[in-house]
Amino acid sequence: MNFSKTLVSWYLQNKRELPWRNTVNPYPIWLSEIMLQQTRVAQGLPYFLKFTERFPTVFDLATADEETVLKLWQGLGYYSRARNLHQTAQTVAEDFDGKFPSTYKELLKLKGIGEYTAAAIASFAFNENVAVVDGNVFRVLARYFDIETDIASSAAKKEFTALAQELLPKGKANIFNQAIMEFGALQCVPKNPDCKNCVLNDSCLALKYKKVTQLPVKLKKTKVQKRFFNYLIFKDERGNTLLQKRTQKGIWHNLYEFPLLETLEELTDITTIELIKSQSFVQNKIEYIKLMNTTKIAHKLSHQHLSISFWEITVDGTLDNGIDSNAALAFPFPIVIFNFISSIWE
Repeated sequence: MNFSKTLVSWYLQNKRELPWRNTVNPYPIWLSEIMLQQTRVAQGLPYFLKFTERFPTVFDLATADEETVLKLWQGLGYYSRARNLHQTAQTVAEDFDGKFPSTYKELLKLKGIGEYTAAAIASFAFNENVAVVDGNVFRVLARYFDIETDIASSAAKKEFTALAQELLPKGKANIFNQAIMEFGALQCVPKNPDCKNCVLNDSCLALKYKKVTQLPVKLKKTKVQKRFFNYLIFKDERGNTLLQKRTQKGIWHNLYEFPLLETLEELTDITTIELIKSQSFVQNKIEYIKLMNTTKIAHKLSHQHLSISFWEITVDGTLDNGIDSNAALAFPFPIVIFNFISSIWE
């Protein structure tokens, strides 16, 4: 069986119709690739459509302010992608007159574009003979060729990229790369793949040796940090509250939040209230403290698990730099905060 030819044939019959596949314009291709990093197509597609409607060209994105970009990105997660996206748009608009570099090596120099994304843009937009290797490709190749290399190891990327490059039909990089990625997304899925109805089942070594559930091998486990967040929603006599911008590096950089008390461990409500009373965010006298969510909100990120509580704190007088709820909702928030406050302020 010709592996590459079979995959391409399968793709032409089974591919999803997605807007970034109907063009060789690198701008929407780049947008889609950044948005779909660690994001399912079903989740990313609405954001892609919103972005291309709001920013139809790279110049439109480049001239937008960062908060507008972050607000439109709100809920998609991994916000460093949005910040890098905005900076790269400015670079392309200002330094390259709106034209993306046309080669893999030059694309790699742009902020937020790694080896996979550069290969995807170079092959999809410019048909450069460079293979893409993402999670789907790892899985398809590991199973079909019975490769037991740990995909989390440093050697794996080099080994799988070399194999993918060898399989790449010259002059057809654009369609082959999309074919193998789509095959991994729709057919050779992580759990319970339909091997009986697979076009590669007569030559797949993982199926032959009954190792489908064992491949690909991934031994390294991500260390998860637990964090405990207490958000203080101050409320003055005018109904105004306080917001702050998260300027420190790390999660939610440059997004907005309420004043935050973070603790190293989960505290009792009584201990937390005492901590709130000693806060230095406002000088106003505290009149009343109320826990707004009796069940802590669990918010899981790739490397962090957050336990979040929201506290309403009524104070006397008016808050310096206070802001009303309607104005506050216009700022870009982490989605877990936005969902909570939009439900209580509606």
